[in-house]
Amino acid sequence: MIAVRIETEEALEEAFRIRKDVFIDEQGTPEDEEYDEFDTLDTAEHILVLDEKKAVGTARWRIVEGEGKFERICIRASHRKLGIGNLIVHKLEELAIKKGITNVKLHGQVQAEGFYHKLGYETRSGVFMEDGIPHVLMRKKLPETFQNASS
Repeated sequence: MIAVRIETEEALEEAFRIRKDVFIDEQGTPEDEEYDEFDTLDTAEHILVLDEKKAVGTARWRIVEGEGKFERICIRASHRKLGIGNLIVHKLEELAIKKGITNVKLHGQVQAEGFYHKLGYETRSGVFMEDGIPHVLMRKKLPETFQNASS
């Protein structure tokens, strides 16, 4: 599997289909709350995870007040528990570091909080509701240079 930066509208539409499956259909997020002004190639960097040629995961990130904000991280149900979450977060971190961003945050669903802790994220808030789902604010300090896991 590979995580790639989305560079075409066609690939972005594939990311939207994954988000619809996971957030809208599976988790019940209202469609009008799932998509926003950051869902363009100009306002955020989006990634896809491909298994062979099939898109199975997605996320986006953007710079907010000088730090990276990771958003809309999701994986199709058929591909969970295969390490794709790790792949997504590491790709987002790589993209942030390459842009000189070393402080990142995300709103993690409470059910995924332990997953993010394993990746070095610290919980920095109490539980709050976002799109009808309990979340917490999580933060991490990234290194100044990207270290490829294979090197």
